[in-house]
Amino acid sequence: MISLLLSGFIGMFNETALNVALSDLINLFHISAATAQWLTTGYLLTLGILVPISGLLLQWFSTRQLFMASLIFSVLGTLVAALAPGFEMLMTARVIQAAGIALMLPLMFNTVLIIIPAEKRGGAYGLIGLVLVVAPAIAPTISGLLIDKLSWNWIFWLSLPILVIALLFGMRSMQNVSTITKPKIDIFSLVISTLGFGGIVFAFSSAGEGGWGTTKVVISMIVGILALIIFVGRQLRMKQPMMDLRAFKHPMFTVGTLMIFITMMVMLSAMLVLPMYLIRGLGLSAFTAGLVMLPGGIINAIMLPIMGRVFDKFGPKWVVPSGLIIITVVLWFLSGISTATALALIIVLHSCLMIGISMVWMPSQANGLNQLPPELYPHGSAIMNTLQQLAGAIGTAVAVSIMTAGMNSFMKDVADKADPANGPLALIAGIQNAFIFAIIVAIVGLFFAFFIKRVHVGKQE
Repeated sequence: MISLLLSGFIGMFNETALNVALSDLINLFHISAATAQWLTTGYLLTLGILVPISGLLLQWFSTRQLFMASLIFSVLGTLVAALAPGFEMLMTARVIQAAGIALMLPLMFNTVLIIIPAEKRGGAYGLIGLVLVVAPAIAPTISGLLIDKLSWNWIFWLSLPILVIALLFGMRSMQNVSTITKPKIDIFSLVISTLGFGGIVFAFSSAGEGGWGTTKVVISMIVGILALIIFVGRQLRMKQPMMDLRAFKHPMFTVGTLMIFITMMVMLSAMLVLPMYLIRGLGLSAFTAGLVMLPGGIINAIMLPIMGRVFDKFGPKWVVPSGLIIITVVLWFLSGISTATALALIIVLHSCLMIGISMVWMPSQANGLNQLPPELYPHGSAIMNTLQQLAGAIGTAVAVSIMTAGMNSFMKDVADKADPANGPLALIAGIQNAFIFAIIVAIVGLFFAFFIKRVHVGKQE
């Protein structure tokens, strides 16, 4: 578990670590903002394509084989990124890195389901939460410091030795725990899965940077949706599906997956717009903005294992709805931020948001996966991880689109459009709208949260 958690942590750290370096890379490589955005979009797109087939890989290859492949991809990608002299090589490195984490995430979940008894899984998922939630939350702070004092390459030089340690540790201690069944590989399912999940992630990611009406967004969205409909129909008819969607016949798995989807949308959209508010709205440096968001990341790190133990003892029935109430109230306060809002209030609100997320994420995940029979463990892990990537792409893209529309609307109504003071005000108006969108998503989640019930092994309340 130490090997899995270390490598997973660095993988998720790398997902957002480069965000604060994008402005430096635009100047350094002489590229546009839209091109630079592909360093994040390409990472998400690779995850969106590879994670859906992870359920199949878990049944074809041993735990050790998948772990070693994941770490080799991660180490190679990180080394290439650290040495990259230009955009093309850095882009290639990001795809290699994403291939590593796409194997690691489902492997981590599947290993917990196999080796840890159901009544103790809450604590284990609390530790996995440290990887999935805390790593992306603290990445901007660490990256901001490295860029301030050294250079962007050091984001990867810092990651590399940790990945090498995880690889050496895993080579020594990793055991084969999964059952290899080698189901028949359906090439058509692989192709339409790639077109479906890849198309939708690509469409939402591209919409965030160029708007919803562009040809590439419309075409990739249509292709993605049609391919996904065909994929779902085919999986339901197959005896040995690539991704067994019969997991959704288990109601608590369905509710848990929906809770994670909504939480991921809210968290990643907030993590995108809050730094923009701090840097472009209030004029703080990247490092200072990272420091403002650091307490929330630390509180989340403390809360997730605690929530794991609370779940093991009491179940999710009251924890999850309470968490969503906290999230909704915090988002309501955040929708009223302005240039006069005190930094101390932003720190408190961000910290409370992270507490709410920890109360929803881990109990929903553990409870949902606990209801699945062992033969559906690989598929359940793959489904949850795939939908997390979709939620991340959708949440950030919609938030950026709503924010941009709000900025444009504000600028239409101002008398002096050339006044530089109106830029930050327009941005904040757009960010307020983005938080209103997040409130609506959280309220939908709160409604479904009241249907969650504790799952016991062999019976359900």
